[in-house]
Amino acid sequence: MKAIHHIEKQTGKAFKLKKGAFLTVIDPMGQQVSDMVLFNSHDVNEKLSSGKSLDFEESILLTKGHFLWSNRSNKMVKIIEDTNGRNDFLLAPCSKETFEIMYNYKGYHPSCLENLYTNLKPFGLSMDDIPTAFNIFMNVQFDQKGKLSVLPPTSKGGDYIKFEAQMDLLVALTACSAEDSNGGRFKPIHYIIEE
Repeated sequence: MKAIHHIEKQTGKAFKLKKGAFLTVIDPMGQQVSDMVLFNSHDVNEKLSSGKSLDFEESILLTKGHFLWSNRSNKMVKIIEDTNGRNDFLLAPCSKETFEIMYNYKGYHPSCLENLYTNLKPFGLSMDDIPTAFNIFMNVQFDQKGKLSVLPPTSKGGDYIKFEAQMDLLVALTACSAEDSNGGRFKPIHYIIEE
């Protein structure tokens, strides 16, 4: 039986993933976003690039069959399966400033940026090293004028996305902390690694 790793709500984890290995990210309860960032584990200056990925895949809605690319124009992962099919690669990880500016929130609030940084810090990364995340299960819509809106995820309990590593990777995942992204409730994220 494959080991299921648990990410508690509003937290994150970081780990290594070898080239050719598979990573499956699961939404066990439904309507929970997971922010994912990737780095070349041998040179962390090479990292996930939203701009390169959207450019080379010629789409802003990346799903099964698409690749996620690095800032050096190399393939990092291929999306092998995607049972939900709705992910976002436009919006940055939620941060302290997200809650102050967009939610008018005062005081401490957990954030994806903090959770990504906290878990990547032991690998020598700083907050400024964190790129725009691939927001798994996130439902970002836009109108004809380009106005963005974040709606509750369409993912149901058990929905998953499976990636195949195209290089040796350092991966960080979160169980997102932004109310609007998750339909107002926070839940865990699960993941499985197959090497």
